[in-house]
Amino acid sequence: MTNRLTSITRLLMVVGLGVALSGCNFFTRLANVGSEPPLSQIENPVAQKGYQPVSMPMPRPEPVLQQANSLWRPGSKAFFKDQRANQVGDIVTVLVEIEDKATLNNSTDTTRASSESAGFAGLLGLETQVTKVLPEGTSADALIDLGSDHSVSGSGAVNRNETINMEIAAIVTQILPNGNMVIVGRQEVRVNFESRDLSVTGVVRPEDITSSNTIESAKIAEARIAYGGRGHLTDVQQGRYGQQLFDIIFPF
Repeated sequence: MTNRLTSITRLLMVVGLGVALSGCNFFTRLANVGSEPPLSQIENPVAQKGYQPVSMPMPRPEPVLQQANSLWRPGSKAFFKDQRANQVGDIVTVLVEIEDKATLNNSTDTTRASSESAGFAGLLGLETQVTKVLPEGTSADALIDLGSDHSVSGSGAVNRNETINMEIAAIVTQILPNGNMVIVGRQEVRVNFESRDLSVTGVVRPEDITSSNTIESAKIAEARIAYGGRGHLTDVQQGRYGQQLFDIIFPF
């Protein structure tokens, strides 16, 4: 009876743990059955939970060079006005172009053989006492004979190909002391019952922004680019909560 109660208690604990892990996500998904995933509200990136201003090593400030009787501004790419983003709240278009290819092939094949033998033919007459301790037929000059063989063979291969070409508008959220800008951008696209999310953040130099107010993702320092989805297809491609919990806990 005690064992049965213990089993029931453990089962209830596992079920309770599963419900706790799913949390509000379970009820949210249950409420959205038969409907498309909702889009999130537009929020101020600086006011979002977990936002932290970027702090990086800065060079010594340099005095601004003033050019008298000149209509041209240093650093400007337009004669009348620079249309590139340069203040907090300005918008810059990020050209996300990622094309990663990696092919690795490793092969290992090692073989080792060793043999050792030792004995003593004479040592103050003690060699005659060996047969009294060890079985008959033992020879003192061949007491130890060791041998070993070792062989390792392994191979591995990695073939990866990733391509992402997208455009996203990002907002300047911070101007660093050296003039570099922190940008944050997020884009959501919903098609039928599947939502695709793209987010990008990082630090850019004003000089890398083109005259058309665009910048390549390869020129973003400390870039954090995420591309994923939410909806029915994504749920089907993921394992159930119980399976994920089992994979974490089960050691074999």
